[in-house]
Amino acid sequence: QVQLVESGGGLVQTGGSLRLSCAISGRTFSSVVMGWFRQGLGKEREFVAAIKWSGGRIYYTDAVKGRFTISRDNAKNTVYLQMSSLKPEDTAVYYCAAANVFTNGRNQDEYDYWGQGTQVTVSS
Repeated sequence: QVQLVESGGGLVQTGGSLRLSCAISGRTFSSVVMGWFRQGLGKEREFVAAIKWSGGRIYYTDAVKGRFTISRDNAKNTVYLQMSSLKPEDTAVYYCAAANVFTNGRNQDEYDYWGQGTQVTVSS
């Protein structure tokens, strides 16, 4: 089994920054890609960013390109999402996820494990 624990959410003003962390434990060798997704109130969960453990290839949704940065620390089995220039529309519960098989990194159906989520609220 794989366990994911997110942290770092909170309340921030428009234009502010937050860094989310996702610590992975358990059978960590089985995961090949880590992703961040978010779900706003009344909305469907959507892809935000993904990173492959090996090689570090990165993927972003267009809405966050240039503002969010995903990174990984292989030694700490932790993935980060640095969020800058935050907007009210970034308000959501943010989830990290791990996949054992890489398809395209953007489809939530390809992820096998999920964290409990962390709330990010951006005030206007």
